This record gives sequence, structure tokens and C-alpha cells, in this order.
Amino acid sequence: YPSQHQASGAPIVNIEFNARGTKAFGELTTEIYGKQQSSGVRDQIAIILDGKELISPVVNSPITAGTAIIQGGDFTLERVKDLALLLESGRLPVPIQLIQERDVDAMLGADSLRKSVIAGIAGLSLVLFFMVLYYRVPGLIASLSLMIYAMIVLTIFKMLPITLTLSGVAAAILSIGMAVDANILIFERMKDELRAGRTMLSSINIGFNRAWPAIRDGNVSTLITCAILYWFSEQLGATIVQGFAITLSVGVAVSMFTAITVSRTLMRVVALTPVSKNVRLFIPTGGGEIEDNVQN
Repeated sequence: YPSQHQASGAPIVNIEFNARGTKAFGELTTEIYGKQQSSGVRDQIAIILDGKELISPVVNSPITAGTAIIQGGDFTLERVKDLALLLESGRLPVPIQLIQERDVDAMLGADSLRKSVIAGIAGLSLVLFFMVLYYRVPGLIASLSLMIYAMIVLTIFKMLPITLTLSGVAAAILSIGMAVDANILIFERMKDELRAGRTMLSSINIGFNRAWPAIRDGNVSTLITCAILYWFSEQLGATIVQGFAITLSVGVAVSMFTAITVSRTLMRVVALTPVSKNVRLFIPTGGGEIEDNVQN
């Protein structure tokens, strides 16, 4: 650490060793000092970091007490501070280039996050309203599935050390859209099967099975993209992108589970109720008329 000489007041670097270092440095300086006394030539101890010589002080006496000082006639306070930092950290100075700088007031950040959450809730409400209005009973099932999806995601965020930033909120909203898209693919497949005259349970099973490849491929490609974003953001130190990638990957993984498992289970339960006899309730609004002659 940087200090000043007690007698002269000159800038110096103080060095302290642990027990192992005290023994090793004491043996080394004792040997060097003994050679100096016999030969009359003052040897130096070169301190090398990353293949470069940082400084080469001479040994004035054996150092066995575990403390030493480095002093020089050309030492300045600034150089002493830099030298102490290098000796402590073990790193040579590297030029720093400022790429980006942002100053965000704490109140402004909290307000932006609050507004983003409100926007997300409003968007989710509109999506649920549209699904129920257009897809009727399947839309209601999808809405319940999305609510379960939201609870699972929030639970994961609570259990894992994930900080929900503005980019994280954006990723969560995007993953909701992907979850809705998966349900839409399933319901459109179901509609085709119902039009073909299949039973309700058969239409549900075939609809899910035929929609699964498209859902799987789309979500897996998104997860791969998230992995690439995470890797690049980690290399470049872009924490905003990193948070976006983590949040989106969690949301996509959970949306696959809820769309295929939760929605399918709920649809099968509804298919066993008297509601399933009214096939028109399972056809999107404006999707044409189908006779209620489909058997369960």
C-alpha cells in the first residue's frame, strides 16, 4: 500500500507478507544480502508481471520481519499509488475506452419499471379478452393456461436470483405472445378436425399432436437464439441483453409446458362435460357453422 517514509516523508510502497511469504522472502533476501557482502556487488530483485519488469529494487538488509518498503529517488505519490495497486492486484494497467455511459435517476428507473409492468398487465388483459371473444371455450381454456403460466414464471423468478429489469419485462411480455401463439396453432388444428367430423376428444388429441412440431421448432429456435444472445452479452458485458435472454428463455420453456400439458389437460376435462356437445362453442367466431352431431 502507498505510504510515506517516517524520516524523510518521501513516497514509498509498504509490503506486508503472510507467514509463508515472510519465510520465503526472508530466506531470499538473506541469501542475496550475504552474496552482496562477500562480492561487494549490490544485487536487485526484479518484480515481473505478465512478462514485463515492473520494478527492480535492491536489498539493503535481510528482510525477515514480514514487512518491507520500496523507495526510489524518482518516486512520486501518483507512481507509488499505481505501483501499490499493481503489486496488490497482479495486473498491468490496460487502457480503458469508454463505449457507453448512462445515468438513470433511481426514481426515474422505478417509474419506468412500474409503467412497464402496468403496460404488461394491460396487454395481457387484452390478449385474454380477445382469446375468449374469438375462440370461445378454447379461448377461455387458453386464458386459464396463461394465468397458470404467469404464476409459474413469477415463482421461478422468486426462487432463482433473477433481477426483473425493463428488458426482462419486455422479454416476459414477448414470451406471453409466444404462449398465445402456441394455443392458436392448437385451436386451429382442432377446428379442422371438428370440421372433418371427428369426435371432440379425437379432435383435441389430433389437434395437439399436429400442432406440436410447429410449436417445438419455433420455441427451440427461440431458445437457441437466447443462448447466443446470452453468450455474446456475457462476452461484451451487456447486462441488459443478458437479462432479456434469461427472462425470455425461462418464459419460452414454461410456455411450452403450459400450452402442451396444461391446456391439453383442461381441454380434455371440458370435453367430458355437457358443454362439449355444443360444437359451435369450440369454433372461432366467424369460422362458419358446424352441425352439433359430433360425438364425444
